Amino acid sequence: MSAKLERRHGWLPPLPELFDWIEAGIRAVPGMRNVPGLHGIRIEQQLADGTYVVKAELPGIDPDQDVEISIDGDVLTIRAERAEKTEAKHHSEFRYGTFARSVRLPASARADETTADYKDGVLTVNVPVAEPKTGARTIKVQRADA
Repeated sequence: MSAKLERRHGWLPPLPELFDWIEAGIRAVPGMRNVPGLHGIRIEQQLADGTYVVKAELPGIDPDQDVEISIDGDVLTIRAERAEKTEAKHHSEFRYGTFARSVRLPASARADETTADYKDGVLTVNVPVAEPKTGARTIKVQRADA
């Protein structure tokens, strides 16, 4: 049994576009893009052992030339660019252009101590986070003499 998907009066997008929307999230829906040609980066993030860790999926990127990591205030931004090679091809699902992703850092992040490394197509950014001060503090109440 075969199924046929038809476009009816413009309400159903072509199938490849539909999967692109699902993969990229709401910013890929027409009219919702902020920057044409800008693609999102898939990330994992966690806070463990006093370090905020962001892992970004960037296969095929040269980290020395094509990756920029910046911190502005409490926002970490990862930018990468992949240039399209001019090779004969019949079908390609690779994405070319600029890729970017920003995440908000924890309030106690020490941005000046941030490190990054790239291995097997994954960029890992480590941002040390100051440990929250624990323990109670007693405040002595003083009498105000009038």
